[in-house]
Amino acid sequence: MSIQLPNDDESSEMSEINVTPLVDVMLVLLVVFIVTTPLLTQVVRVKLPKTEQTEPAPDKHIAILSINAQGEPQLDDKPVPLASLETELKALQERDPDISIQLHADKAAVFESVAKVMASAQRSGVGKLSFVTLQQ
Repeated sequence: MSIQLPNDDESSEMSEINVTPLVDVMLVLLVVFIVTTPLLTQVVRVKLPKTEQTEPAPDKHIAILSINAQGEPQLDDKPVPLASLETELKALQERDPDISIQLHADKAAVFESVAKVMASAQRSGVGKLSFVTLQQ
């Protein structure tokens, strides 16, 4: 078998494509995908317990703060102006430091009024504020 070298007097062009760099890039990408794919598909399967709806235990350290559809706050079914809500909540906490506030908001109430009531509760130093919703 003999190898023919191009002659100097013949001007011939090389018609082959060097694919070595392309194969190198493909192998590097393959390794990157193999390494990163398991990191993207981590799933923690947790079986959550199923329970029935229960009624909360009666607690004497609960105050109910409700907001009606017009955005007016009421503390334990007594209307309270928003300006004096903070002082009322401070007085409640002074009488009972373990008090927990349950917030009942009408679904037609504007969020701005709910946010103002929540801000008043935070400024008054309420440590336990919970939202009460109805089951659908």
